[in-house]
Amino acid sequence: MNVIEIDSLATAGVDVFGQLTEAQLRQRMEQGRGLFIAESPKVIHVALDAGYQPVSILCERKHIAGDAASLIARCGDIPVYTGDRALLSSLTGYTLTRGVLCAMRRPEHPSTEQICRDASRVVVIDGVVDTTNIGAIFRSAAALGIDGVLLTRNSCDPLNRRSIRVSMGSVFLVPWTWLDGEPSVLHDYGFKTAAMALTDNSVSIDHPALKEEPRLAIIMGTEGDGLPVETIQASDYVVRIPMYHHVDSLNVSAAAAVAFWELRK
Repeated sequence: MNVIEIDSLATAGVDVFGQLTEAQLRQRMEQGRGLFIAESPKVIHVALDAGYQPVSILCERKHIAGDAASLIARCGDIPVYTGDRALLSSLTGYTLTRGVLCAMRRPEHPSTEQICRDASRVVVIDGVVDTTNIGAIFRSAAALGIDGVLLTRNSCDPLNRRSIRVSMGSVFLVPWTWLDGEPSVLHDYGFKTAAMALTDNSVSIDHPALKEEPRLAIIMGTEGDGLPVETIQASDYVVRIPMYHHVDSLNVSAAAAVAFWELRK
């Protein structure tokens, strides 16, 4: 166990836990790869189980022999930085969940073809920028049988610390990648596309034809404006969730959960 006691925010190696932005972590090159931060022993264990590689740990002193003991044992001889809770909070800017953070290497992203190859249900996340919504969508995707997630480049990074925490590590359980091009490209992989949107020609989410599709891509739009008109027009189906009490729509993460369950194969 390589425990390093810190008494200053200037200690070499701890900058990844507080002084670098999410964008800088993505760009930082550690043996050719960027980094991300996972929070809490439970979530970090999920990442390790999925094959993600730890680089260093920041841990409150009391957790080294407590909640984080089994986690630290799994991570080999990587640096484990520790100190008083107040010092670590001043470094990160927040109180650590369960007292532990882990810097991990970013993996190479699979191709869209690899995500789609053996999938029957995928979700396209188009322009969703709220980290909480991204995490919640991934959690529902993992729980409700979605085989893969494709995100447009203007969506939030799933390996954002808050997204990971909200997902409870589900971002490590479902294959995902960035989608270059329009969602209609999924037609090339044998998918029919279903845009979740309220239009005059929307079909109800319980329409029998939807569930009978052998390969279906569910397209979820932004929190405010929804999907672009072009995306809706290019989709094979436009799908609505019936509403009551004059409620016009659901939050995108709630709508995703309903769609994943109802449109499962």
